[in-house]
Parts: sequence; C-alpha cells; structure tokens
Amino acid sequence: MATMRAAVFVEKNRIVLDDKPIPEVGPLDALVRITTTTICGTDVHILRGEYPVAKGLTVGHEPVGVIERLGSQVRGFVEGQRVIAGAITPSGQSYACLCGCGSQDGPDTRHGFRAAGGWKFGNTLDGCQAEYVLVPDALANLCPIPDGLSDEQVLMCPDIMSTGFSGAERGEVSIGDTVVVFALGPIGLCAVAGARLKGASMIIGVDGVSERMNVARSLGATHIVDFKKGNVVEQIMALTDGRGVDVAIEALGTQGTFESALRVLRPGGRLSSLGVYSSDLHIPYDAFSAGLGDYSIVSTLCPGGKERMRRLMAVVASGGVDLSPLVTHRFKLDDIEAAYELFAHQRDGVMKVAITP
Repeated sequence: MATMRAAVFVEKNRIVLDDKPIPEVGPLDALVRITTTTICGTDVHILRGEYPVAKGLTVGHEPVGVIERLGSQVRGFVEGQRVIAGAITPSGQSYACLCGCGSQDGPDTRHGFRAAGGWKFGNTLDGCQAEYVLVPDALANLCPIPDGLSDEQVLMCPDIMSTGFSGAERGEVSIGDTVVVFALGPIGLCAVAGARLKGASMIIGVDGVSERMNVARSLGATHIVDFKKGNVVEQIMALTDGRGVDVAIEALGTQGTFESALRVLRPGGRLSSLGVYSSDLHIPYDAFSAGLGDYSIVSTLCPGGKERMRRLMAVVASGGVDLSPLVTHRFKLDDIEAAYELFAHQRDGVMKVAITP
C-alpha cells in the first residue's frame, strides 16, 4: 500500500510526522497533492487539547495543491490542475447548505444541520498537513486557481481570509461605519481588510505587538490601540468621542476581549465574534444594558465551498488585498514539528507559516 507523510495528532501537546496510507478516491472525491499549506490557531487549540479530535487524525485545513486523481463522478476538472479547497467543505446538498448555511452542514442528520458540521478537514476527516488530502464532495469544493497567482497569494483564502472577511460581513459593516477589531492575529488582520473593503471609515485595531500593528495599518486600520498602554475600553471610547463603535469584531476568543468588545458598542451596535472559545462566556449586566440596548451578538464559522473560494481569489487577483506578507516563516513538511513549536509559542514575530513538501 502506497503511503504518504502526514502531521498526526497523537495526544495532548503532541503532533508528529508519521506515515499513513494515501487515501482511496471515491466517486465524488478528489485526491489533491499538497503544494503549500499552513498552520492555524485552531490547530494549536487541537495541539493543546482544547479542541477534541480523534487520535491519529491528520491535522490541517488550508489546502493549496494540484489534482492528483479525480473520482468517477467529478466533472469539469482535470488531473494536474492547480486548485484550492476551503477549510469548510459543505456537501452542497443538505438543508443547511440549501439555505446558505453550509458551515453548519449536516447531510447525515434528519434535519440537515450540524453545528460546525462543514468543518471536516483536520476535525472529522484527515486534513491537509500531509503530502495528499482527499477532498470530499469535490464538485462543491474544488476551485481552480487563476493563472498568475502564486500559492502564497491564495494560501489565506481557505480559512483566515474567509473567516476574517466574514467577521465584517456578519457584522454588517456599512459605508462610513466605525469598526474595532480586537486582536490582530492573522484572522483579525483579515477582518481589518474586510472592514475596509466593506466601506468602514474608521477602523481601530487592538493589539500589543508592533509588527501586527504595522501590518494592520497597511491593510486599512486608521487607528491602533495598544492594550499595554492603558484601559482598552477607555481608549476606544476616547477615540470615538464617547459614542462607541458600530461594529466590534472579536478575533481572539477570550472572556476579556469579548467583554471589551461589548462595552465599546454604541447602543444598537453589533458584536461579531470570530474567536474559538475554550470556556463559558459571561455577559455582564451593565455592558449589556440589562438587555435593553438593542445590541446584536453574532458568530461565524469560515464560509466555504467553491464559490466562496472563487470570490476571494477574485479579490486577490484584482489587487483588492494582498495577504502574502502575512507569511513570515517557511518550513518543509519534514520540519512541521518545529513549525508548530514556533507558531504555538508565537516566537520570532511569526504570523503565518508556509509548509511545503
């Protein structure tokens, strides 16, 4: 049996490179040879045991590659074609998909919905930190890479670009809005770019790392708040002359950032939550105006599917955003354990790593 190298979850705090069989291709699947992938903050949650997955699972959910083999029912693609697939791979057939909620895809349930069911790579199916990945429901999920775009130019599309943009979309950012983004990691930086593209006139980024602040400015942040220099809520309220923001995007996943995001909203504002939380959230009585402030709290899971990927790559191809500077470090797959060590501990100014065979 032919084998491949893959990054495998063994136990808490252990992801190792191991040999696994190359997947068999079903009628609706496509086998993609990975040319570039990356590590996500969610992979670090898995590494630390904060998000449970099966032992022996191949991790990773951001594939860029070349079609190696197509299932018998997959039409419109050719072997050797450069493609991406989203981190979310909806079936395209469930009730959730057909009402525009593919991230919550549940084709095997009676009602068609499953919370986070569209997230399969590196969650319920083997992921793409490997030499090959099997893409399910390939007709709904494979998307050709436009000529002229490099792997690193489209590497952010499968997850962080889709997720960050969705934070602005779900927050219903409008022309002229004031927006704050809490935490300028890769997803927060993409939320800044998304808010700019949606027409926000004032975009406040909150972080404490100078390199991230500089990238945020290049992507559209008009103001930066350094949480190390004083009370964040007070700083944001001063910047908005006491009004508060129209939309607050939370991109870290902690009680502190969630609560601060709520406290800086103007009455009737929207909190758009992107963070992956590891414990219960508490909504303070006063920050929520006793439930009388007309606030909206929404969450999102990275939209997927081939049309989402096509649109995101169109933004890149048109020059609407360039996220390739987020790739600060590069590793070979053989060195992925070292890549995790760097990324999980946020050393050496790392933002995103590119993993190649």
